[in-house]
Amino acid sequence: MFKKFASYYKPHRKLFFIDMFFAFLISVFDLAFPLVTRKFINDIIPNGRMDLLYRWTFYLVLLFILRYISQYIVNYWGHVVGVRIEHDMRRDIFAHLQTLSFTYFDNNKTGHIMSVIVNDLRDITELAHHGPEDLFISLVMLIGSFIILVGIDWRLTIIVFSFIPIMIWFGISKRGRMSKAFKDVRVKIADVNAQLENSVSGIRVVKSFTNEEHEMEKFNDGNIRFKEAREDSYKVMAEFMSGINFMSNILNLIALSLGGIFVYKGYINYGDLAAYLLFVNFFLQPIRRLTEFAQQYEEGMAGFSRFMDAMNIEPDIIDSEQATELKDVAGMIKFNNVSFSYKNGKETVLSNVNLEIEPGKTVALVGPSGAGKTTLCHLIPRFYEIDDGEILIDEKNIKDIKLGSLRKNIGLVQQDVFLFTGTIKENILYGNPDANDEEIVEAAKKASIHDFILNLPDGYDTYIGEKGVMLSGGQKQRISIARLFLKNPPILILDEATSALDNKTEIEIQKSLEELSEGRTTLVIAHRLSTIKNADEIIVLTNEGIEEKGSHDKLLKKDGIYAKLYKSQFKI
Repeated sequence: MFKKFASYYKPHRKLFFIDMFFAFLISVFDLAFPLVTRKFINDIIPNGRMDLLYRWTFYLVLLFILRYISQYIVNYWGHVVGVRIEHDMRRDIFAHLQTLSFTYFDNNKTGHIMSVIVNDLRDITELAHHGPEDLFISLVMLIGSFIILVGIDWRLTIIVFSFIPIMIWFGISKRGRMSKAFKDVRVKIADVNAQLENSVSGIRVVKSFTNEEHEMEKFNDGNIRFKEAREDSYKVMAEFMSGINFMSNILNLIALSLGGIFVYKGYINYGDLAAYLLFVNFFLQPIRRLTEFAQQYEEGMAGFSRFMDAMNIEPDIIDSEQATELKDVAGMIKFNNVSFSYKNGKETVLSNVNLEIEPGKTVALVGPSGAGKTTLCHLIPRFYEIDDGEILIDEKNIKDIKLGSLRKNIGLVQQDVFLFTGTIKENILYGNPDANDEEIVEAAKKASIHDFILNLPDGYDTYIGEKGVMLSGGQKQRISIARLFLKNPPILILDEATSALDNKTEIEIQKSLEELSEGRTTLVIAHRLSTIKNADEIIVLTNEGIEEKGSHDKLLKKDGIYAKLYKSQFKI
């Protein structure tokens, strides 16, 4: 994990080394000041050398100006390095999420995923900047202080530095508890985010059932757990910081007391004692830096650990080595003994399904809810991986087709319409980002939404709110259909594509869909059987598998499952 963290410095190594160079200069400037102070007290002031006093004062002013410049560079560009590393990590985790299958998103709450991307990487900037810098400066200060202090009096130095192992032992003893506490905080805030996302997304349901108090209780439960976890983490941090500060103060007291004794015995003079006390304080600075680094490290690495947990999840659907592009698609689709189940085989949805769809034909899937109609369609673009059998497109196994190429040739309008926050134009354009305005308008016309859009104040640039909340269900559905018209794929999957439309609009859309389907292979999932009477073939899918096949008229004459479903819808 540490090696992976360090790899993120590589693209920014030039800026990183500039930061470390000026951090080194700051350490050198800090080490120089006690030496000049010692010279002032031991030489310049007692001997009345006013010329040297003015000269060294001027030198110190220059030194402080250089230190100011160095401090500015470290504080600004050092943080820039951290921000850029955080940016790269957030980019990588988002890109990695795009490679994961539906299974991952089915099993993980949206709030948890968002927490990894946003909250868990929040402290990475401080760790990426201050971590190496604090370690480097502390090393320079400790070594430099030790060398200079030994030069002043080796006996006092050995006594003072003998406390370092005790402080290190104390820090290590608290590190494990800090790590556990900060990781627990990450988990709890992810739970709060998940609950918050769920409640806000379902706010209309909450209000319609007047369950605001119930939602408040659920949120408070998670919020209290987060508060308690945060309090525990601060308790461990307080024990750590207060303990280190206590030992630092004791160390200062020892240096002052023993230094006074050494002056009394004539081992050192007043200038040496003043310089020594200053150096002890400079020596304590890296100790404090290391304690702060320990806190930052545990907070940052707790988030980075969860980041790596997500990054280490291997996508279960990937391109095979021999995968090729899907070109010149005719649209032949075959299911050969296909079986599929959710949750590692515990919930079988499809078993030994055999189905052949001729190129350019329209095939409708009907049957009771839960029979696997939508699942069957989702297997074609490999949203899920089948357990057994094979699915072929133009006699080519979909596992031997590159995922991007496969999905590019399949258009899908789902039952639950999802529109992105933004404008109508942006949502239609999602079907083909390279399309021009004329193509967008043409797609909207085919979806019978163009006239409605023109009557809006901002036309195609009208903002539709989060998930299209400002539109009716039918309007959202028609925009999603326009998106499909713009994509213009050779294979179409229409999952209840007209379910949210009124009868008049449904008839208009149905004509458009029939026009779009001409010459293309089309799968239609429908509960409203009047919409699929003209399908080339109707397949009745139940929990037992494919029960019936045939045209509308043929299945009515058979007087089986389809006929009963049809008559039940039109018995009035």
